[in-house]
Amino acid sequence: MGSVTWVTVHLGRDVTLYVGARLGMVAAVTALLVLVNVPLLVALAVGVVVALPLSLFVFGGLRKRVALGLEEKQAARRAEREKLRAQLRGDAA
Repeated sequence: MGSVTWVTVHLGRDVTLYVGARLGMVAAVTALLVLVNVPLLVALAVGVVVALPLSLFVFGGLRKRVALGLEEKQAARRAEREKLRAQLRGDAA
């Protein structure tokens, strides 16, 4: 059970960092476009469209950590679910 908590803590931190980094990239692209006199709404739309695929490459390592954390959490949940099903069937302890 301790390993699940460890994964959850790191997963939460990694997801928060990844989301923050992606939002920061949108803000940076938007700010750059506003500085060159692009209207704010247009700059924001372009910032979202440009930052989303760009962040896949720039934040690849962080994205992989999030994916690995999600995979570990899913495996732990799957193992716990199988354990509970075995108990309900009356199989070995």
